[in-house]
Amino acid sequence: MNANLPPENADPSPIPISPETALDVLENGAINAEQGQMRWSSNFASLLTISKDGLTLLAVYKPRRGERPLWDFPDGTLCQRERAAFLTSQALGWSIVPPTALREGPRGVGSMQLFIDHDPDLHYFTFPQLDIFDSAIKPQLMRICAFDWITNNTDRKGGHCLLDADGHVWGIDHGLTFHSQNKLRTVIWEFANQPLPDTVADDIERLCGLLEQETSDYKLSLASLLDEVELLALQKRVRQMLRAGKFPDPGRGGPNYPWPPV
Repeated sequence: MNANLPPENADPSPIPISPETALDVLENGAINAEQGQMRWSSNFASLLTISKDGLTLLAVYKPRRGERPLWDFPDGTLCQRERAAFLTSQALGWSIVPPTALREGPRGVGSMQLFIDHDPDLHYFTFPQLDIFDSAIKPQLMRICAFDWITNNTDRKGGHCLLDADGHVWGIDHGLTFHSQNKLRTVIWEFANQPLPDTVADDIERLCGLLEQETSDYKLSLASLLDEVELLALQKRVRQMLRAGKFPDPGRGGPNYPWPPV
């Protein structure tokens, strides 16, 4: 993982940092300034620079008070779901979600996620054009597909899959996750009904064990971010995946694709 500095401070060679270091900066660093609002976001989002111990990172800040009310998600909870998605990604060992903190910011409490430097023209729908697609990108998309079922992601657009300079595919925008009712909407359906790879199934089984442990750090952290019904639904989905042993099928009910798709 590379530190993404604001343009005026950027070094020709990005600084390699660990996810743990990035998270420490996001959680405990000094917030310098807002760099500007991200106009294409459906909810308020801006870029922040955050510094700690001589390291400055660029982060996407989504304050609770800037969340647009939705009929099917409780008000003021989207930033918590961003954090819950990150914790789930880490518990699985998949590093799909960039380091994400939940803390006080210039516009109140919100999620702060490490900004991933990427080419916006490279996303889910253009990945197949790359030479590394079959060998490196496709296996990562399989994990993202499983992750979206686990988290009940209602908004996996093609543009929510980012490719960094190291060939790692990141998933962003997880505010619409962990609903207690089945609301999976994604563009990634090419793996439907295929068997889960053994490595993916093993990681999901480990996650299931953490959810069964009432005192696991993961379970306790999620309990502070989601309500009890949502947690029970998460456990049910994970058990269902393990029993099925295969990727989900879109079926015939409800909208299964987000709009717009990119």
